[in-house]
Amino acid sequence: MAEKYVYFFGNGKAEGKADMKNLLGGKGANLAEMTAIGLPVPPGFTITTEVCTYYYANNKSYPSVLAAQVAENLKSVEAIMGRTFGDPKNPLLVSVRSGARASMPGMMDTILNLGLNDETVQGIIVQSGDERFAYDAYRRFVQMYSDVVMGMDKEALEHLLEEKKAAKGVHLDTDLTAADWKELVGAFKAKIRETLGTAFPENPQEQLWGAVGAVFGSWMNQRAITYRRLNGIPADWGTAVNVQSMVYGNMGNDCATGVAFTRDPSTGENYFYGEYLVNAQGEDVVAGIRTPQPINRANSKDATLPSMEEVLPECYQQLVQIRGILEKHYRDMQDIEFTIEKGKLFMLQTRNGKRTAKAAIKVAVDMVKEGLIDEKTAVLRVSPSQLDQLLHPSLDPKAPRTIIAKGLPASPGAASGEVVFTADEAEAAGRLGLKVILVRIETSPEDIHGMHAAQGILTARGGMTSHAAVVARGMGKCCVAGCGDIKVDYAAGQFVTAKGQVVKRGDTITLDGSTGEVMLGEVPTVAPQLTGDFGVLMGWVDTYRKLKVRTNADTPNDSRVAREFGAEGIGLCRTEHMFFEADRIAAVREMILSEDVEGRTKALAKILPMQKGDFLGIFREMKDLPVTIRLLDPPLHEFLPQEEKDVDALAKTMGVTAQTLKNKVDYLHEFNPMLGHRGCRLGLTFPEIYDMQVQAIMEAACELTKNEGFTIVPEIMIPLVGVVSELARLRENTVRVCEEVIARYGVKIDYLIGTMIELPRAALTADEIAREADFFSFGTNDLTQTTFGLSRDDAGKFLPFYVESGLLEEDPFVSLDQNGVGILVKMAVEKGRTTRAGIKLGICGEHGGDPSSVIFCHKIGLDYVSCSPFRVPIARLAAAHAALGEGN
Repeated sequence: MAEKYVYFFGNGKAEGKADMKNLLGGKGANLAEMTAIGLPVPPGFTITTEVCTYYYANNKSYPSVLAAQVAENLKSVEAIMGRTFGDPKNPLLVSVRSGARASMPGMMDTILNLGLNDETVQGIIVQSGDERFAYDAYRRFVQMYSDVVMGMDKEALEHLLEEKKAAKGVHLDTDLTAADWKELVGAFKAKIRETLGTAFPENPQEQLWGAVGAVFGSWMNQRAITYRRLNGIPADWGTAVNVQSMVYGNMGNDCATGVAFTRDPSTGENYFYGEYLVNAQGEDVVAGIRTPQPINRANSKDATLPSMEEVLPECYQQLVQIRGILEKHYRDMQDIEFTIEKGKLFMLQTRNGKRTAKAAIKVAVDMVKEGLIDEKTAVLRVSPSQLDQLLHPSLDPKAPRTIIAKGLPASPGAASGEVVFTADEAEAAGRLGLKVILVRIETSPEDIHGMHAAQGILTARGGMTSHAAVVARGMGKCCVAGCGDIKVDYAAGQFVTAKGQVVKRGDTITLDGSTGEVMLGEVPTVAPQLTGDFGVLMGWVDTYRKLKVRTNADTPNDSRVAREFGAEGIGLCRTEHMFFEADRIAAVREMILSEDVEGRTKALAKILPMQKGDFLGIFREMKDLPVTIRLLDPPLHEFLPQEEKDVDALAKTMGVTAQTLKNKVDYLHEFNPMLGHRGCRLGLTFPEIYDMQVQAIMEAACELTKNEGFTIVPEIMIPLVGVVSELARLRENTVRVCEEVIARYGVKIDYLIGTMIELPRAALTADEIAREADFFSFGTNDLTQTTFGLSRDDAGKFLPFYVESGLLEEDPFVSLDQNGVGILVKMAVEKGRTTRAGIKLGICGEHGGDPSSVIFCHKIGLDYVSCSPFRVPIARLAAAHAALGEGN
């Protein structure tokens, strides 16, 4: 029996179901599911994702049995609809749409009204009794097909349309007559032949297979590739193709089309939320060409835009019932598309709705309260990467602001930046580290790369369900959409507000995505308040996770912030950051440039009380929690003066000539300092430096234990160990200093001495190194550098190319390279535990806050991860996902 490549749905029966997303894509699986549970879905069929895989593996060809399976299923659709595809007198028209297993809104191609030609359009006139509607549908098809399938510049045909409206003295497409549309169809076809040198296809079968090929082809278009890269969607998943009978929202005023969410995708509030347009097709809503109207009175802010509840009350009530059915069935917030044809409601799509982090948390917590899901499911419903949206500041309510315009609050948050008008400008600015706001009349899928690079998005047109709004929410970007108060002029590089204020390219503006306000200049922000539903969810998170989460913090303030975010200690305190403070850098430089031990010891005596003060502050903030302190790591030359005035000042302090100092600075210069005289190599050649640091740590711990009743177990970490003999000698020195301080204070304090595993040799010989280490902390920043042979400071020049071109799936400094660096970490874990079964194991590189890296750390059995304070909640949630068995 031939392999099945096509799955039918219609008339209450479906060959597929919701859990077949891998095969049918999300859209196809949900169309089948909605059909099976009795919802009004136009009949159709889904060509599976396996055909997409075959298509790319076989020089863009199809399995031999596909044509016959498509023909058979097309007959089934014809039978239900009582119409025949390609029949001039009673034609069936279809839509051809994409549908990957993961939602990719607007990234791939769609063709509507397929099957129209100069003959079948006459049949549509007879069916509908409306010549204007028929030719409107025909011109839409020609525009869409020529763009998507034939590669015609859509602006060329749009220009002809605008010329026609200007000639007729009208502003809206709906003002054009049947004769106007008929003329435009002819003009469009002539322009296509003139531009492309080929005629628009009249044969419906040729049209159908052209559209199917275009949808499969769009899986590899640039915007889809960019979206997959940004959202971690594998290229080998492929897309399905859905062929479905057309229903029409543009046949008159008893017709409509719309998009809705079963709950507010921005806030998570439990009310029906959506937009619709009377006498329109679906692309009119999401493209922002016309201003959409709210589906219910609760959302209606403009009396001139009556709600669907008022205009089409019976259909609205039916839609409300379907909303309840879908939420109970899917047990998640749904994003739906619908069309009303002559007063009859049809469902065109449902999918789990993209939502902001705030909404995701509220929906998850509320659905637990409503009994729809359990706590485990709620935890898994919130993506760890989403939390980043919540952990950053919002606009300071007390700060003055100059509001120049107001639009729709499409995606919450606050963003300030310089105005740019193209996606390419935004991307170029992002590479330079500049903050920008992308301002567009309306966004399209081609803008995806610029939307990702920008801090926020502002559009003049489009509603809450427009492309800009949906994609921005999915990205966690602040977005103000449909801002009719501004007129964007791309040619002049500016926009003008309703009050006549001119904002040019490069001017700074601020967006408030929660209110829709646009402000001139940069408005200050305040720290986020993480309470309420967030606290409830994180309580569940901590119930299920097994991996501890610490923070990387070098100051008492960072320590306090991290503890508020739920950090369970410090996994990395970088002591060298303390050395750069203005009140101590001179003493540090004096220590480095001293000619002998006596000189270095004298300079270190000035630094000792400062370091001790640092540790007192950090220990106080982290009372009763573990603190891992890394001894001095970077090369000495980083601390040295480079400016002539700084050299002269230090020379006077030390009582030597400026030239003597310059000679010493030159002597200490290294060609490759990251592989030079740093880390434990410093501690071995200049032991008095580490001795001072250990003394400061232990004196702070002893004083707090003796005077304030603290229980402190300092964890002293020795960096860049490559051979066990280095650690053995430094451990001996460390123990000596610790015991001297403890004896002097007359208290009992436990302490741990461990090392940072950041060199491949250390990982390979971890069984030997564990003999001298009470703990390992994996420094994956340097371990990635030394394993790949990459400089993190320089690799930014070419790593983006590696990722974009598929040479690397992800930047290894952002997400842990599990097949290379990860193997070394796993090996070190196993080897270390063979020598010392109870050795404490953690990770303190930047990967400690990356969700997929946290899940890997859970799998290989680490005790904790450590990350920056603002990523602590992300790591906590990722650890819970790992414990609940979810790798994604």
